[in-house]
Amino acid sequence: MFNKILIANRGEIACRVIKTAKALGIATVAVYSDADANARFVKLADEAYRLGPAPAAESYLRADLILAIARQSGAQAVHPGYGFLSENEDFAAACEAAGIAFIGPPASAIAAMGSKSAAKALMEKAGVPLVPGYHGDEQDPALLQQQADAIGYPVLIKASAGGGGKGMRIVEQAGDFSAALASCQREARASFGDDKVLVEKYLTRPRHVEIQVFADKLGGCVYLFERDCSVQRRHQKVLEEAPAPHLPQATREAMGQAAVAAARAVGYVGAGTVEFIMDVDTGKFYFMEMNTRLQVEHPVTEMITGQDLVAWQLAVAAGGALPLAQEQLAMRGHAIEARIYAEDPDKGFLPSTGTLAHLATPAESAHVRIDTGVEQGDAISPFYDPMIAKLIVWGETREAALRQMDAALAQYRIVGLSSNVSFLRRIVNHPSFASGQVDTGLIARHHDALLPPPAAPTARQLALLALAEALAHPAAYPAPAGWRLNGRLTRRFAFQRDDEDYGVELQYQDDGCVVRVGTESFHARASLAGNQLEAVLNGLRVKAVIVRHGARRALFEGGERLSVDFVDPYAYTELGVHGETHLKAPMPGRVVALLAEIGKKVAKGSPLLILEAMKMEHTITAPGDGVVQDFYFAAGEQVNDGDELVDFAAE
Repeated sequence: MFNKILIANRGEIACRVIKTAKALGIATVAVYSDADANARFVKLADEAYRLGPAPAAESYLRADLILAIARQSGAQAVHPGYGFLSENEDFAAACEAAGIAFIGPPASAIAAMGSKSAAKALMEKAGVPLVPGYHGDEQDPALLQQQADAIGYPVLIKASAGGGGKGMRIVEQAGDFSAALASCQREARASFGDDKVLVEKYLTRPRHVEIQVFADKLGGCVYLFERDCSVQRRHQKVLEEAPAPHLPQATREAMGQAAVAAARAVGYVGAGTVEFIMDVDTGKFYFMEMNTRLQVEHPVTEMITGQDLVAWQLAVAAGGALPLAQEQLAMRGHAIEARIYAEDPDKGFLPSTGTLAHLATPAESAHVRIDTGVEQGDAISPFYDPMIAKLIVWGETREAALRQMDAALAQYRIVGLSSNVSFLRRIVNHPSFASGQVDTGLIARHHDALLPPPAAPTARQLALLALAEALAHPAAYPAPAGWRLNGRLTRRFAFQRDDEDYGVELQYQDDGCVVRVGTESFHARASLAGNQLEAVLNGLRVKAVIVRHGARRALFEGGERLSVDFVDPYAYTELGVHGETHLKAPMPGRVVALLAEIGKKVAKGSPLLILEAMKMEHTITAPGDGVVQDFYFAAGEQVNDGDELVDFAAE
């Protein structure tokens, strides 16, 4: 076994690897960019070395620097995590050439599976079923269009070197193919440095089921059952679970055997995932791709098997045999993982950057696990994936796991930036997901239920906010209970949300106070300790958490979250100098393309420009019918959050 390893990654996966290494008595070396100098994984590692500036191309993708640090630190092996260099065959080969073990498959296996088109040709020879499509090397747009027309729409354009949902587009009709291809290729070049694509028939009701495989250098190869990753948006996984709901045992075994055959076909070593797409209507499954690394969702497999897959990786990379044979592996219970992201579901899942001003999580236990790379006070930067944490729960049954997940999400409190926690709770509680009727179209099909318009604050929520404000800033009068010679002290509070104003009146009484919100009133008593509010409203005892962040007030009560702005009547507010027709950048990024012509009329919803941020493309659209009067940035230029992008005159 190794004495010291270097982790060529960051964030939660770096923390995850460090955890197992420490348990095994293995020293760890971290590498970090300037943006991560004070990150949690840097603090957890035994040693940490600076790589370079924040952009990944100048830090986490610098194989030469990472290898130099590995030699300098005396690390015997490199764990690549996932993303960055984890599936880079040149990096794997360079590690081996330097006499440093690569904790992953051989470069030849990465090369064989790194190209989706080449991998599918190899799988076809191995007898693994494939989705009808074009996987050739010729990339002429006219030929690709012809192939798509022959396959029949809808089709899926997918980056050959892709992953993580990047470089993928669904095309519903022939007329949309050219623009979708161009967008897909741009995103593929930005994310993987390779714009080669393949075109496949798009199944209208598919499930995404993947098999965890593991192989050693001694000829052993097993599968550790399946994970269902069907709940996705924009081709990115949102919830994963193991085992897959309603999967027949015969299908499970057939998929597992096919995955082992795929791994053996490329001489695989280490942890890998063979991904299949399954037709809900027929139950048939088809090879999609193989990820030659540890997957983000590996914890659900660990939870149902009781195995530590990182420990398996270390043992196999050191030349050892697989810890268990196939007949020794068994599943127990059910596990679900939710990816908690800094993003705003109400704004098209735009990534949210900023500081985690307040972060509270459920307590970890045998049933609840949290894999994270951040702590309260850390920043989510625009340079990397906006994941905050992975929340994993386990139960004896799927129903028990669902209850655990809902309860754990209800206890997650994040202030300072937007998150998808409420969205995840709605999915977990939706009848389709709760009953296991899952496919990749679940979120789109139930869009209105899963992404409803934000509800107005309730009278009870506003009453709690006013009570907290009154207790945090008591009235500066010596008389008890707000007593006055000719009446009772009355205080008024104002809150604002989405340009809507809400007023609350609080009148002191001998035995508490009366809180009036519109036509509703509450007799209330309350106490505040830090951000913990306890109140009795009309006899109902209520506990809530209220977090202040500047003018923002975040209320957490009954598993629900409300965010409003406190309107200080004494605060000075400067009016903006521009009207609402100046469209602003929702996040830092780079302008990819200008799609509208200055002076020409466009309809509401028409694409105006494409902004690339966090290696994903986001389209800025017209807020109404009108005319583009000017663009403030040219294609290729960088913009900051809030920069004005378009001068748009609405009709």
